Amino acid sequence: MSRKNLALHLAERPTGDIVPGKTFKLVETDAPTAEDLKDGQILIETLYMSMDPAMRGWLSESRSYVAPLPIGERMRGLVVARVLASKSAKAKEGELGLVRSGWTEVAVVDESLFSVVDLPRGAKITDALGAIGMTGMTAYVGLKHIGQPQPGETVVVSGAAGATGLVAGQICKIRGCRVVGIAGSDDKCEMLVRELGFDLALNYRSPGFRDDFVKATPDYIDVFWDNVGGEILEVALDRAAAKARFVMCGAISGYNNKGASTKGVRNLTQVVKQRIRMEGFIAPSDFADDFPEARQQLGAWLSEGKIKRKETIVKGGIRAADTVIGDLFSGKNVGKLVLEVKAYEEVGDSKL
Repeated sequence: MSRKNLALHLAERPTGDIVPGKTFKLVETDAPTAEDLKDGQILIETLYMSMDPAMRGWLSESRSYVAPLPIGERMRGLVVARVLASKSAKAKEGELGLVRSGWTEVAVVDESLFSVVDLPRGAKITDALGAIGMTGMTAYVGLKHIGQPQPGETVVVSGAAGATGLVAGQICKIRGCRVVGIAGSDDKCEMLVRELGFDLALNYRSPGFRDDFVKATPDYIDVFWDNVGGEILEVALDRAAAKARFVMCGAISGYNNKGASTKGVRNLTQVVKQRIRMEGFIAPSDFADDFPEARQQLGAWLSEGKIKRKETIVKGGIRAADTVIGDLFSGKNVGKLVLEVKAYEEVGDSKL
């Protein structure tokens, strides 16, 4: 009996939250096999799927850095996969790789979409998606080119308990900065301080958040790493130091908003008054030449214990993907959110 394959395809564009069982359609087909391979192609099976806030934007028809996902097509996404068969010199059967194959259990992919997973000592398979993966490298290059944190400066990170925010904060601590994190619960704030070494963390849901923010930034903000946008960005702009650098990585507070419900930032004149550098960027489109450096340095810091991983791994396979992605917008995850499609028992502690 031939193996079956499950995948999730876009059924309709969401106008607000992604609705499980409605936004995406579960599609079952016969799984591709080694016989389907052409030269330069690889047959892979998905082990772990990266769940990222940016995915919500790919479902929208608005102009962006990537074309909208067409209705009826398989959802995009980065995964850690195992090679089942290969007609490519870049992959061998049994190897693990990072693949942009999307939300599917099995796929035939072009070799250009595949890179072998190469982990430093002490790393986990899922670190290839998190601390030393795209999210970690995003933090590294955004700080190197835009944030440019200096010893003694005050850095504030919104969405600090998320995948990119917690790496950005830890890098700034390594650079000798005073780091203030913003998160959505007291437990997350405690984790940021006690486990990751942030100097202070504020719960934006606290009634006294605005006053606490002022007290936490007596010398104003030199670097603001923004994952959230909206009202928190407004608060940060009011506390910006002269010549502050604002690294615009995301704006998750507005990703699910419907049209007119999206609120604008009302104090952008602060950018002029304080001569703020406010710059957005997209990884890996921007600063890609620095990714090898970022990967090597993050791996060294992870091995040395200077950076600690935080991840939320959810089991459930492909069927659970359209539910699990909602956890990003409700704040259920801590650190990198990963969906386990098929478990992998790690062997050894070095290159795989």
